[in-house]
Amino acid sequence: MPWPPHWSEITDRDVLSAIERVPRHRFVPRDYQEYAYDDRPLPIGHGQTISQPFIVALMTQLLELTPDSKVLEIGTGCGYQTAILAEIAKEVYSVEVIPELSERAAKTLAKLGYDNVHLRVGDGWEGWPEHAPYDGIIVTAAAPAWPPPLVEQLAAGGNLVIPVGPSGWDQVLWVATKLEGGISKRRVAPVRFVPLVSQFDEEESA
Repeated sequence: MPWPPHWSEITDRDVLSAIERVPRHRFVPRDYQEYAYDDRPLPIGHGQTISQPFIVALMTQLLELTPDSKVLEIGTGCGYQTAILAEIAKEVYSVEVIPELSERAAKTLAKLGYDNVHLRVGDGWEGWPEHAPYDGIIVTAAAPAWPPPLVEQLAAGGNLVIPVGPSGWDQVLWVATKLEGGISKRRVAPVRFVPLVSQFDEEESA
């Protein structure tokens, strides 16, 4: 199918090929199957969504992955973004705080034959330090602030792609590159994501 005009921003052929190969309908609840290939987010239960395909492609492109990359995803959700990453990267580690979503994603990814994906139920704010450093880290929910553990787990030269901001409209998608002695941050676009659920929030409100 022809790409909509705004997809001209996606110039990475590996990303476009991954979007074409991954069957999005396999990750969408039955009640929303007829909308599976619309360029928009859809509910997946537990107050979460499967992201708009364009945003998935944009965030993946910002990671600048190679076939040798090891990538960390925060927010497995239904596993769609995970599958896109798995089409490009060598290894994908993904953390999801909601056990039911992680279990469902694991089943879908296994049925589709992705054997380079490793899933974990846990607090995404803390990342997955046992397998760090990562060549790229992607966060698929809006963090209230920059998570220091994720910055620490990023390899030198790697990119962290993350929406930052409160629940609602005031969120910005950022890409940060880890440099020697610090990170370089770049604003990409205004976005709207579900909030990142983490132990950090509970501690702040206690």
